[in-house]
Amino acid sequence: MSKKKILMIADHPLSPSGVGTQTRYITEALLKTDRYKVVCLAGAMKHEDYRPRSVEPFGEDWVIHPVDGYGNPTQLRSIIENEKPDLLWFMTDPRFYVWLWEMENEVRKSMPMVYYHVWDNFPAPHFNDRYYESTDYVACISKVTHQILQEVAPDVESCYLPHAVDNTVFRKYKKTDSAYEKVKALKENINTKSIPRLRNKDKKYFFWNNRNARRKQSGTVLWWFKEWLTKVGEDEACLIMHTDPRDPHGQDLPHLIKTLNMDKGQVVLSTQKVPPNSLADMYNLADFTINISDAEGFGLSTLESLSCGTPIVVNMTGGLQEQVTDGENWFGIGIEPASKSVIGSLDVPYIYEDRIAQKDFEAALTKCLKMSPKAYNKLSIQAREHVRNNYNFENFKHKWVKLIDDIVEKHGSWKTRSNYQSWSIGEIK
Repeated sequence: MSKKKILMIADHPLSPSGVGTQTRYITEALLKTDRYKVVCLAGAMKHEDYRPRSVEPFGEDWVIHPVDGYGNPTQLRSIIENEKPDLLWFMTDPRFYVWLWEMENEVRKSMPMVYYHVWDNFPAPHFNDRYYESTDYVACISKVTHQILQEVAPDVESCYLPHAVDNTVFRKYKKTDSAYEKVKALKENINTKSIPRLRNKDKKYFFWNNRNARRKQSGTVLWWFKEWLTKVGEDEACLIMHTDPRDPHGQDLPHLIKTLNMDKGQVVLSTQKVPPNSLADMYNLADFTINISDAEGFGLSTLESLSCGTPIVVNMTGGLQEQVTDGENWFGIGIEPASKSVIGSLDVPYIYEDRIAQKDFEAALTKCLKMSPKAYNKLSIQAREHVRNNYNFENFKHKWVKLIDDIVEKHGSWKTRSNYQSWSIGEIK
């Protein structure tokens, strides 16, 4: 039996972005069944080489085509003509795929379209209805996204299928692990590089792992952290920020650090792109991970943190809500937004932007600072159990393989294509 071919459009699957990481996880799960081949249009980054390349150990079963943005109609037509894929899978914000939905009649006549959907917040975006209805199946990364999809396009087949992380990498280190000693040494190195009055082996370490972009609130985190330290003591805590400190879409973090006089060990910048195991070191080093984005479809870094047993401090928005609590138990501290502004643009006419208050942020950090070892250990254990129960990596891969299997069988492709009609009958009022 010949292998079915999946065409994927997303961030480069070998990149460290959340979209790229999830694309890679799904791709590898499909390839390991030995029933699929995958062709990727790999975007969202600047490439030095645009030649197609195969990925080992899968060889020609996994071929990556670097593209700018997420591709364009001409590139897609060429790939479809040459590769004859059996299914098109694509992921990330719908604004990047308007061009794709505008040519859905060309694509869907030959193959089903499956969208892994990201949407951060209410009010329900009814302006997206035509996009959802131009898709055969929509998988949603969060409960918020799925609720929105069901309200806006209830007739479109959909499911809730959240992100997952590899818990063999993102795990709580034991004292017998060599990695535990590495983390211990990293913490000592950070502490000894501080000026003498800020050296405190018992200080709390807060980790912030995000893109330095406006909605991630990087400058706010820095500024408020500084003002909180002036109240509790500068040697009580350290903020580690893993990001591009001068991202053109964000703020000049080195300038802020210098302006706030936080370059003596209060803040540490981690600026190099690192492999997943090095990120796991940072989560194990930290006592808490912070994410106060004003909009967050899911928030992969907080899930990685929970998988390592490191509790989180988050804004109660988007997918962050379901990570920090299951409705009964808490796996960190959730901060309710103090304001919900309706913002918009020509592409997105309206969406809530959730902002927390500084006093609530400071209260959360103080609660972290005063948490007893017993309470912290309980929180850490519950965090790992939460990830195992609700974001299990093996279940994630199994669900995606089954979903693709079912869609391929139900909808077919090319000569066996079914369940698609390029026209409809309606009443003109």
